[in-house]
Amino acid sequence: MTEKSKVLALKYRPKNFEELIGQKVVSDTIINSIKADKIPNAYLFTGIRGVGKTTIARIVAKSLNCLNGIDKLCKKNLCINCEGISKSSHMDVLELNGADKTSINDIRDLIEFSRYGPTSSKYKIFIIDEVHQISSSAFNALLKILEEPPNYLKFILATTEIKKVPVTIVSRCQRFDLSRVKSEDLFQFIKRVKDKENGNVTDEALKLIVKISEGSVRDALSLLDRGLLSINKKKELDLSVAQKIFGYFDKSQLIEMFELVLQGDEKKVLEIYRNIFDQGIDPKVFINDFLELIYYFKNINSLTLESTNFSLNDAEFSKIKKISNSIDNKALILFWQFTIKTIEELEVVSNQNLAIEMYLIRLIYLSPNKQGKDMENNKTKLLVEKDSNYTSKNDVVNQIKNITQEEKIKSESDINVKAENRVIDTFKNLLNVCYEKKEIKLKYELEKNVNLVNFERNRIEISFNENLDKSFVKELSSKLYEWTGERWIISFSKEIGQISVKQRLDDDKKKLINDIKNTRLYNDFKKKFPDAYLNDVILDKKDEDK
Repeated sequence: MTEKSKVLALKYRPKNFEELIGQKVVSDTIINSIKADKIPNAYLFTGIRGVGKTTIARIVAKSLNCLNGIDKLCKKNLCINCEGISKSSHMDVLELNGADKTSINDIRDLIEFSRYGPTSSKYKIFIIDEVHQISSSAFNALLKILEEPPNYLKFILATTEIKKVPVTIVSRCQRFDLSRVKSEDLFQFIKRVKDKENGNVTDEALKLIVKISEGSVRDALSLLDRGLLSINKKKELDLSVAQKIFGYFDKSQLIEMFELVLQGDEKKVLEIYRNIFDQGIDPKVFINDFLELIYYFKNINSLTLESTNFSLNDAEFSKIKKISNSIDNKALILFWQFTIKTIEELEVVSNQNLAIEMYLIRLIYLSPNKQGKDMENNKTKLLVEKDSNYTSKNDVVNQIKNITQEEKIKSESDINVKAENRVIDTFKNLLNVCYEKKEIKLKYELEKNVNLVNFERNRIEISFNENLDKSFVKELSSKLYEWTGERWIISFSKEIGQISVKQRLDDDKKKLINDIKNTRLYNDFKKKFPDAYLNDVILDKKDEDK
């Protein structure tokens, strides 16, 4: 294979430590150990695919056996040893694949071969790639020779699944965890490669390649190779062409879709998604990109454009920041959990495209404006109070902020209910009426899932937890009108409010139990009955009502 015909991932594979990118700490440590003549019996390199595990293994082998020494390591004019190692044909440097040599017999042959010293170099070196795939018995056979090999023998192990390597093996090696290559370093590297290959590729297309490769140099070079081969030399590989080649879509479409989801525009949301799907985008790629977008909306104020790893451009970053200011974090966290659940659902449905469409529709019905429209259709209305903290009409906090009846839900003759004209002036009074009217479910929600912020005539302000029933506001509003003959406003507040009634009773009971345990009577009782334990206290009904 000529140098010109090689794929880019092989053609630009680093041949020495200076050509390595993103692993400076690892390379400096290895160089210093060789110079100080403190070479470990075995190296263990671990990390994701394409960050340089096998490449560093070969460079270490060259560094140990180069005829010119570590200080004058061959770069262009290779010595016999370095050339043989580069071509994987050196007699004293044996490369094995853990996927092929998995049995104990293979390892026994390796150990037997290790009894003979090197023929033309200082060290005999065994490089075992994907070492986690060899059998447990083969690992056991390696233990002794890894710990006390002959002076001329060195092992270099590489794996992407360090958890599958026994700790007894790991403890006998000098371990190096190779990190993902930083986006900026990877971008500059493939840009240099593009220039050497005379490729006509825009920076935006290169940034997309960096994003897709997720820190893997080999993946980035393979994608660049594919991109260059997909166009003729006269045509430019720009972002739009690269998105079609690699199966990715314009992020601005996703941001526009997210904005329409918040507005509850089902027709336009589905229209944009179908357009994206027609571009050949895999539903799993779409849902993961949507999940990433939710993350940016939630954390955009604590991020910089550079920290998004080229996922966003300037305009997209600014637009997300602008929209995020009008979205409540609770809604975004709910969207995140719902999206994670949908990713699990994709594994069990046959038509993932339809599943994504239904996901978007369900997301729309979770959005604030859609809920508001539904309430209007049911002859209820969203009334927004004048408040300096709620000036944006897109603010998710306003999703059910102040609720009242637009007109009578039904005429009294339709529902056969006559208003009782009761006076309900306290939260406690409201609970008592619920108990009296046997509205147990409503009483349960008020006691356990509601935190009272403010209670006054015809107006209740509350906060709530995630367990609150979706129909709670509608039911409470209807019952209050039935009992009092007046319209009530139930508003949701950003304030935490008082602890729930149930929590207060639990706290009081715990305090009472602790107080009893500190009494003389209890201690005297414990002396006579040491195995006794105070588990609960039953409060008198009068005490509960206090």
